[in-house]
Amino acid sequence: MTDKTNTPSGETTDFGFETVDKNQKESLVRGVFDSVASRYDLMNDLMSAGIHRLWKRFTIELSAVRPGQTVLDIAGGTGDLAAKFSRLVGDDGKVILADINDSMLKVGRDRLLDSGAVGNLHMVQCDAQMLPFPDASVDCITIAFGLRNVTDKDRALRSMERILKPGGRLLVLEFSKPTNPMLEKIYDTYSFRILPMMGQLIANDSESYRYLAESIRKHPDQDTLLDMMEDAGLVNCEYHNMTGGIVAVHRGIKA
Repeated sequence: MTDKTNTPSGETTDFGFETVDKNQKESLVRGVFDSVASRYDLMNDLMSAGIHRLWKRFTIELSAVRPGQTVLDIAGGTGDLAAKFSRLVGDDGKVILADINDSMLKVGRDRLLDSGAVGNLHMVQCDAQMLPFPDASVDCITIAFGLRNVTDKDRALRSMERILKPGGRLLVLEFSKPTNPMLEKIYDTYSFRILPMMGQLIANDSESYRYLAESIRKHPDQDTLLDMMEDAGLVNCEYHNMTGGIVAVHRGIKA
């Protein structure tokens, strides 16, 4: 049987600064995260000096998740957001940790089991572009540092909008465009010189972290992503810059 995900389609997309066949990007991204999964959390702490925890805490506050609700954390990999949502929704709620990458899910499963995760947590390996959940079945969706790796972001946003309940919230936490030119210059130097070196030293993989830096630059800026969320059917869309726009969290509501 032919693997359609690796069959050339004639359509191209970006993989960092490279242009690749659209059907091949998923396997290329999978290779990156297979390589970095075991050191992913450690590298996040080192790369952001721990600030990523504050970015995620603010995202959780914006989510307004309440007991009894259903939360889907897409590209949730190692499970740090899912663990916090699990406590917020309580025994009557449900948290679904979803990721397309099996290696990341395995790390998340082991981490959650070690932390004594409760029974309201479920894990699903799935593609954000084709979410396997019923229409209007989820109260809140989060995707933290994952949307930039999705091949067809518009399709993924429409898929998320479809499964949200009316009044449900989508929160996208992602690296974005710094608002200060000087900060942007410093950030570029860090991303393309220091980050690959750290990747080599800590994870023995400079190329994966070079891709991660490139994927950040190719991701839509704050206003473009806001327009994409509105085009997907979400309303009352807004974003909040953090750390000078290095990171932004976008929020949209299902009408």
